[in-house]
Amino acid sequence: MNAFIAAVFFGILGSGYFMYGRKAQNWVALVSGVLLCVFPYFVDSFLWTIIIGLALSAAPFVISV
Repeated sequence: MNAFIAAVFFGILGSGYFMYGRKAQNWVALVSGVLLCVFPYFVDSFLWTIIIGLALSAAPFVISV
């Protein structure tokens, strides 16, 4: 149940990153948003969901184009 809640949270965050990346033409935010929406389908573990989600959430702030 915890992994499901985390997946929903990261999916909502990913859709926001996607919309921002498309509007601002920021490719890092756009790709990060798509990956945040898709990766929970392939990860079952709660711990890995949190680790990957936090890494993808921080990517637009760490990687600058």
